Amino acid sequence: MIPASRGFNRFSSQQSGQSKINSVGERFPINRTLMEVIKGLDGANTEMVERSKTIFFPGDPAEKVYLIRRGAVRLSRVYESGEEITVALLRENSLFGVLSLLTGHRSDRFYHAIAFTRVEMITAPANSVLRAIEEDASVGLLLLQGLSSRILQTETMIETLTHRDMSSRLVSFLMVLCRDFGVAGEKGITIDLRLSHQAIAEAIGSTRVTITRLLGDLKDSGLLNIERKKITVFDPIALAKRFN
Repeated sequence: MIPASRGFNRFSSQQSGQSKINSVGERFPINRTLMEVIKGLDGANTEMVERSKTIFFPGDPAEKVYLIRRGAVRLSRVYESGEEITVALLRENSLFGVLSLLTGHRSDRFYHAIAFTRVEMITAPANSVLRAIEEDASVGLLLLQGLSSRILQTETMIETLTHRDMSSRLVSFLMVLCRDFGVAGEKGITIDLRLSHQAIAEAIGSTRVTITRLLGDLKDSGLLNIERKKITVFDPIALAKRFN
């Protein structure tokens, strides 16, 4: 239903390497993370966005690059028919807003970016990002790696939305959430997001009434539990097989 992953643990360890001097005389660790790079750029800032608020619209000037520190961001495309399709649900340490810079169309955002939860982001001006790439090729490599991860997330969401049956679409989406936002516990995998039925419906192109009914069916079948808007999947493999 979804591509095999490295497991449901979304936390990874980071190593701090030795330091070196770059072309402008500033000190950076050799094994620096993308977060460290973005935070160290000229004009970098921390921004907070409340749930359901727009971060940018399609066509907005591509003036900044964004890196999620906490929370989740939904990227979607809006078509002429008015239909809005989710293309990615980004987790912490995910990079977005950089595609316009790499393609050269700096005046045109491709996506609608919405705070799926309350979000804390590190932002940096586009000019600072471009200068950093010119001064240090490793910065460009880190950005490329971050962009590659975002593209993989988009492919996963596209696969999720190809299911015509809404039950299968919901289960596939829950599996994505378990993989990207899941925290293992004694009872199973708890999705570390407070999700309303309306938010889930918007993400997968359904209605709140339908999602409420389908989640109720899954709960009655003993496959998951919902408490304070947090979903716990008792056995992800069993859930996948139930609607495979």
